[in-house]
Amino acid sequence: MTSTTVRRDHGSSVLTEGIRVSARPQFLAGQSRTDLGKYLFIYHMTIRNESAEPARLVRRHWFVVDAEGETHEVSGEGAVGQTPRIEPGQEWQYASYCPLGTPWGTMEGWYEMQRDDGSKFRVTVGRFFLVSDDREG
Repeated sequence: MTSTTVRRDHGSSVLTEGIRVSARPQFLAGQSRTDLGKYLFIYHMTIRNESAEPARLVRRHWFVVDAEGETHEVSGEGAVGQTPRIEPGQEWQYASYCPLGTPWGTMEGWYEMQRDDGSKFRVTVGRFFLVSDDREG
């Protein structure tokens, strides 16, 4: 079962199989070159284990959509080079970047998690919004 909340700060929070994934994006104006159509965003992720069993993050899969509707898929092992084991009641946080060629876009996807018994399951990363100060382009 999955429940999703879109937050006012353009982020999201989703609970799937006892794992809550929260996203908090931010536009990096100082590192962007809006005059050249280069927009840089940072996103802060928090993965909190609200279940009774430990879980390890083993894979990630992202769908990044820009303002023109172009979709890019990104996937790989772990997140930011790590495959953390998250104990019940604990959380793991990281930050990463997303460059866009448009002043706004969206990200969403999933993490593949693994329990100690080897069973794997997907945890939804709810859609969050990458919004610059220059939304009109």
